Amino acid sequence: MNTREPAAPITKPCHQENQQHVDTVLFDLDGTLADTAPDLALSLNLLLKEHQCEALPFGQIRPEVSNGAGALITLGFKLTAKDHGFESLREQLLSIYDENVCNETQLFPGMSELLLQLEQLNMPWGIVTNKPSRFTLPLMDGLDLSQRAACIISGDSTAQRKPHPEPMQLACQTIGTQAQRCLYVGDALRDIEAGRNAGMKTLVALFGYIHKDAQPENWQADGMVDTPLEILDWFTEHNHLINTTQP
Repeated sequence: MNTREPAAPITKPCHQENQQHVDTVLFDLDGTLADTAPDLALSLNLLLKEHQCEALPFGQIRPEVSNGAGALITLGFKLTAKDHGFESLREQLLSIYDENVCNETQLFPGMSELLLQLEQLNMPWGIVTNKPSRFTLPLMDGLDLSQRAACIISGDSTAQRKPHPEPMQLACQTIGTQAQRCLYVGDALRDIEAGRNAGMKTLVALFGYIHKDAQPENWQADGMVDTPLEILDWFTEHNHLINTTQP
């Protein structure tokens, strides 16, 4: 359990006539909706083995998962994107992950219950991730969530990726809602920036892949949650209302 104190809500001038209900929840995928680290760690260690390198402990890999395949190559091979061989290794990693995208991946504890509660409340929920669709779609199928999600926005669904607001805007367009009616939940700074850039409320998923040196309390989110079900507590506390007046 993370012991960080909840981030103070961002306050704006209140104009009652401009308030709207927050009635849509959008999630990042890796490290927020689903615990994908076991399959990504397996894929990286298989690649390391192919190159006669020692496997890395799971605890070392987990915090890097939200940063994508490139970050895993940097972790495992000490190479950067400018180094010779980096891109080849990244493609090899993705090919291995293609075969292991949903072996051990599961929803985080409490997430299944949260999604059921949202659906019972007639609150649409969806996914906005930087993960390419070649992995996102099979993963959502493997989790039996594809038909339940109101939108699935992948890293290649738009020209720009998070933290740019374009994926968030496409999510709103797909669902048929406004950004001011959405809450975005993620475990990385770019998630919070993307949500804020689009005009959404944001929550940090402390149960996700947050590096020990990260300072999510400084990300200017509207709050932080230790478990998925605490998202419902946030709705109760904030009475489902947000302010649409621009600062």
